[in-house]
Amino acid sequence: MTNPEVAIMMLCLFIVLVLLGFPIAFTLLAMGVGFGYYAYYQGGIETLSDVFTNNIFYLLNQNTYSVMENDTLVAIPLFLFMGYVVERANIVNRLFFSLQMAARNLPGSMAIAALITCAVFSTASGIVGAVVTLMGLLAFPAMANANYDKKFASGVICAGGTLGILIPPSIMLIVYAAIAELSPLRLYAAAVFPGLILAGLYIVYVIVRVWINPAIAPKPNQEDVPPASKIYLDLIFSFVPLTVLIMLVLGSILGGLATPAEAAAMGALGGLVLAVIYRSLTWRKVKESVFLTAKATAMVCWLFVGSWTFASVFSYLGGHDVIEHWFLGMNLEPWQFLVMVQLIIFILGWPLEWSEILIIFVPIFLPMLETFGVNPYFFAMLVALNLQTSFLTPPMAMSAYYLKGVLKNEIELIDIFKGILPYLGIVIFSMVLMYQFPGIALWLPDYLFGPYIP
Repeated sequence: MTNPEVAIMMLCLFIVLVLLGFPIAFTLLAMGVGFGYYAYYQGGIETLSDVFTNNIFYLLNQNTYSVMENDTLVAIPLFLFMGYVVERANIVNRLFFSLQMAARNLPGSMAIAALITCAVFSTASGIVGAVVTLMGLLAFPAMANANYDKKFASGVICAGGTLGILIPPSIMLIVYAAIAELSPLRLYAAAVFPGLILAGLYIVYVIVRVWINPAIAPKPNQEDVPPASKIYLDLIFSFVPLTVLIMLVLGSILGGLATPAEAAAMGALGGLVLAVIYRSLTWRKVKESVFLTAKATAMVCWLFVGSWTFASVFSYLGGHDVIEHWFLGMNLEPWQFLVMVQLIIFILGWPLEWSEILIIFVPIFLPMLETFGVNPYFFAMLVALNLQTSFLTPPMAMSAYYLKGVLKNEIELIDIFKGILPYLGIVIFSMVLMYQFPGIALWLPDYLFGPYIP
């Protein structure tokens, strides 16, 4: 086989191994080193030491060092720590129930409260699994006790829990910035309106759906509602501090007052302060947060090392050239290129998670953006919206599995899948809307930082 054929075989074999359940980071490392040994092999092995003179080991060492010294990635452990501390600060339960009471006159008030709580909490934490799990334990039983349709309730929690990878400050956007070598500040600015619009469309869908079919979300018993003064006092005490923390972090980034890493450090400190205010800061919770942060950060770092090694070898063998020539050979218009790429990413979302798609497959398309005249920040927002589907598309739909894991026998997995399908359609509609009106993504970064110049 020629080298490009080996590269394509390398890519196909990776997909097969991932589907078989092998750990992604170490699969990337193993395949990068294995195929890289072949790619860089010079022959002439006479002694045992000659086995390790292959340049793939030098490449692996350089990639590891590059990841560990990457300033952009410093924000990841700090944002993760902020999220884990906030998760343990007992804020979410207060926020959900106070929002529920405040929205009691709207159709589907519990579902709306769950969506807003998911949006705020996932924005603070950026950890989809943590948001869906916690809201599954907190909001789903409350909605079930209020005789909400279980499919409807599960869809609300799964869709709301994924918003954190899109709405800034988002860990996913930090990862994208490092991969595509884009400004995380412009990416954050570009993601503000798409994220808010998507959350708003979710809420509109809930209201309209319940208005059409009130049986799926009965109105709460008004006799159990506390006085309005108590509701709004609870709402201020639970909603305002967390929202202020998020606004300070995001505002300092978009205002140019701090880098993402500096803002993340401020957010981590703010999370500790909130934990003190809510009297939930204990040594055990801090230790758990540090441990989970280190674990998640290590996973992300090794994903980067493995993916950069894999991508370097794939490109060296000619894999990127094959795919680029294939696209260019079809004489596509820019809109056709965008549709085809997004369709590929959407299909990849069936078996793969966002991190795998982002780190392995998106870099294949990035070099072609200039050829087709596509703004890289606009493309990033299309991808960011599309990656929502990786959590919502069966059969993998990880948000559904997170929820099923905590609810166990209370609901069937197929019912969760049915509940999330409408939100999948809303995500696709949001992508079409942003394509028709690119200013949704590009107006704010251009306003704050000036027009983008390649």
